[in-house]
Amino acid sequence: MKIDFQKQNGLVPAIIQDSDTDKVLMLGYMNEEALETTQSSGRVTFFSRSKNRLWTKGETSGNFLHITGIKIDCDNDTLLIKARPEGPVCHTGQDTCFAEENNHGLEFLNKLQEVIEQRKSSSTEKSYTAQLFAKGIKKISQKVGEEATETILEAMDGNKELFLEESADLMYHLLVLISAQNLRLEDVVKTLEKRHRI
Repeated sequence: MKIDFQKQNGLVPAIIQDSDTDKVLMLGYMNEEALETTQSSGRVTFFSRSKNRLWTKGETSGNFLHITGIKIDCDNDTLLIKARPEGPVCHTGQDTCFAEENNHGLEFLNKLQEVIEQRKSSSTEKSYTAQLFAKGIKKISQKVGEEATETILEAMDGNKELFLEESADLMYHLLVLISAQNLRLEDVVKTLEKRHRI
């Protein structure tokens, strides 16, 4: 990354975005040392203009921001830091510095998808997911069919608690099947978006 630190007297804005929910959490400023510290420590570190020193977010509260990725804008003078927050981000106790709730309710699907991807290549001794991958696409497809049937039966029976249980099983096995096809949930979402535009 060739970042233009000179344009704004040695500092660049750093927008912090939750890597799971895509919510903007806060804005801070970094100099070269703050960026280097962020990259080496894995925790977001800013240059505090009021304290005139480096400041790691969470150094007093324990609510650290663990980086998952860094991008730079087209003018090379603004950073987008993707991170996972460890607790509320704002000093007021709010989820974000913009008083927004950092929860869209679906972020767990992203986490589950990542776990499924990790289990693809793990040992089959303790992991049900790894065992499914080892059995191949036919077995995974069969499980999706079984769970779909059970979900339908519980819906027709009117038992909402069991319907939710079966729906969760169906969702999980469908994510495994998507992964087995070397695709991601985002690819399904893109297909839905295309249909919506038609």
